[in-house]
Amino acid sequence: MNLLFSFFDWLAGFFGNGENWSGPSGIPMRLLEHLEFSALALALAVLIAIPLGLLIGHTGRGGVIVVISANLARALPTLGLLVMFVLLMGTASSLPVIIPLVLLAVPPILVNTFEGIKGVDPDLRDAAFGMGLRGPQVLGRVSVPVALPLILLGCRLAAIQVVATTTVAAYTGLGGLGRFVIDGFATKDYSSVVGGSVLIVLFALVVQALFALAQRVTVSPGVSRRVKVR
Repeated sequence: MNLLFSFFDWLAGFFGNGENWSGPSGIPMRLLEHLEFSALALALAVLIAIPLGLLIGHTGRGGVIVVISANLARALPTLGLLVMFVLLMGTASSLPVIIPLVLLAVPPILVNTFEGIKGVDPDLRDAAFGMGLRGPQVLGRVSVPVALPLILLGCRLAAIQVVATTTVAAYTGLGGLGRFVIDGFATKDYSSVVGGSVLIVLFALVVQALFALAQRVTVSPGVSRRVKVR
């Protein structure tokens, strides 16, 4: 309960002088920074991983290499990479944050896309070819719609990891919601630590809900029923 009271105490600035809600260190600006880092990293990871996963899953070549590479990438220490890139590139841009986050986000998207396309029932593909569709058409009209739940799952897992890990950007002096946690520990302002932590959790839950909504809207009901039966 003390943690809960600390959080509401910290938010009380909204009803008082609003110091937590205005200026470059206010909640809206830190949230916007966190969103910027996370969205950019996820978008770049999607642009890299999904086309590669579709290609490898459709052709059936290089699958073992993809899985091994993805597992190796998952073992990379994100904080260590972040510090290394900050030392090499400085903090004049967001690249030192974005590069490690992209490396973190690519593996789950790539593996899930590859597995989703690879796992499409061969009879469905054969039927599509029998109807006169060509390779790219079979991929776009048959394989991708069937694999979409798994592809979206990979994107959702990557998004949650990115949102959570973006917090460490504050460790190197960059922005985001993690600033409340890092600065709070440094100044022994534990209400700021609790407040920042709760906001990060809420942000992650919102991202989770948005992906669940996206899956409900974009995935065919027939495919959804098929996945549930499995």
